[in-house]
Amino acid sequence: MFPLYAILDTGLALERGHDPVDLARRFLEGGARLLQLRAKQASSTQFLGWADAVCALAREAGARVIVNDRADIALMSGAHGVHVGQDDLPPAAVRRVAAGRPLEIGLSTHTAAQIAAAAKEAVDYIAIGPVFGTGTKDTGYGAVGLSMVEAAVRESGGRPVVAIGGITLDTAPSVL
Repeated sequence: MFPLYAILDTGLALERGHDPVDLARRFLEGGARLLQLRAKQASSTQFLGWADAVCALAREAGARVIVNDRADIALMSGAHGVHVGQDDLPPAAVRRVAAGRPLEIGLSTHTAAQIAAAAKEAVDYIAIGPVFGTGTKDTGYGAVGLSMVEAAVRESGGRPVVAIGGITLDTAPSVL
């Protein structure tokens, strides 16, 4: 796993006047080598279009793309994986959708019980958060803090742990 996992939220990008594909290009030019493409409000057609374009850029840059929530779009676009949350398809169902094709799967967690359950799942990485308060995504959970990140690392079974939510340039060193 890479130390920086950049999340490209298309809704947030558009709201702030950025084209999602151009923003992905800038992330890659800036050195990001792992991008998550999140498009909660987009139509399936629009999401697939962005995924196709972002995956093409990533291949040229030697980077990987993880698609948020949509295993079908991840497979069609040639993304490296899919990231699911607590209310999305369970990881075992994502594996069935993949039908034996390689697909990395990440799972979001927010509590100690969810971390323990994720550690028993067939996932490639576990996400924990929001670490700090964030205004970009309402998870329904408050900030979990650094101690929960440490707990996720301990319970992950050696899998990578991705800390998400409210992380800034100032707080990133404490998370690492």
